[in-house]
Amino acid sequence: MLRKIFSDHPRSVGETYGQHLTHALSFAGAMIGGGILCAIHAFIPVFFKKSGSTVVRDLYERMVRNR
Repeated sequence: MLRKIFSDHPRSVGETYGQHLTHALSFAGAMIGGGILCAIHAFIPVFFKKSGSTVVRDLYERMVRNR
């Protein structure tokens, strides 16, 4: 049961558990960073005008290219 929980999805996208962990954490870091930039932009609109959309675009490109 535990093996299924930790291996089915990574295998379905052609990755090992370790590879999937690394990729997912790199996406999480980028999303958190982008979210912080968006929050700063919300309070001070002159800062980080395009940072949020750039992060989303870059993550989309990474996901599409790697699948």
